[in-house]
Amino acid sequence: MINKELLEILACPADKGDIIYDEKNEKLICKKCGRKYPIQDGIPIMLIEKAEMSDKNNQ
Repeated sequence: MINKELLEILACPADKGDIIYDEKNEKLICKKCGRKYPIQDGIPIMLIEKAEMSDKNNQ
């Protein structure tokens, strides 16, 4: 579970887009570019090289 206050201040490091929390898959997703950042042991891993690219990026 990610703290709502933390979500409000986090931004995608690639494009500074807003982030949403995918609780089911334990990922943070950028609304702008679609990158999916993993959460490991409750800690968001906000590194561009660790992000999964969504279909949105591959078009």
